[in-house]
Amino acid sequence: MQWQSILLEKRNGVGLITLNRPQALNALNSELISEINQALDQLEKDREIGCIVLAGSEKAFAAGADIKEMADLAFPDIYLDDFFHLADRIAQRRKPLIAAVSGYALGGGCELALMCDFIYCADNAKFGLPEITLGVIPGIGGTQRLTHAIGKAKAMEMCLTARQMGAVEAEQSGLVARVFTKEELLEQTLQAAEKIAARSLTANMMLKETINRAFEVNLTEGLRFERRMFHSIFATFDQKEGMQAFVEKRKPNFKNQ
Repeated sequence: MQWQSILLEKRNGVGLITLNRPQALNALNSELISEINQALDQLEKDREIGCIVLAGSEKAFAAGADIKEMADLAFPDIYLDDFFHLADRIAQRRKPLIAAVSGYALGGGCELALMCDFIYCADNAKFGLPEITLGVIPGIGGTQRLTHAIGKAKAMEMCLTARQMGAVEAEQSGLVARVFTKEELLEQTLQAAEKIAARSLTANMMLKETINRAFEVNLTEGLRFERRMFHSIFATFDQKEGMQAFVEKRKPNFKNQ
């Protein structure tokens, strides 16, 4: 299909979605969120795709939500339409999803990155939730996911003061997994994604679900869920293949079965 706000590529088992609204620094609007979800729908159904990367430009991953689209909205409409509810679907995807953040990831852009399973960023990255300067608050999960990622004190300070966090502090705080130069970022992210995609998709998806469960239930329930998922994976071909390949000292040939 013809995309208006994104670019979509497939390479070596990886789906690459690139935000493509350069005139608006990739600001999120309804069309962009819709196209991201349409692309993710395609990639989720494609058994050849084992990992997905979400990227922007060197200057901006996404510099916020499109304020022009929201400025004239009133409470009854924004509430009844559940504005931005489609964004929730991005975080609910089952395949591993990596954000490659270069430049600005502010407001909705920061929230979009936080929806991914982990973030790689460039050394020029700037993260922030400056909604308070507009008289509003984050509305796509920012207050919740940022607090889970970096703790109450830093999340509260960033949201109330609108301070932006640089790449070094973001890595030290646990917001991002690794930092690269902006020239290296995409290639390093794709390399990690290809490594993930080469493994058992079934195991990857079960692993993602199990780690995410740690944020939703208490420790006892989380341990019980992990144990049951561990037991369940012994019903798969990939478990037999992976362990047999280890015994035979060869590379496994996973079939996502």
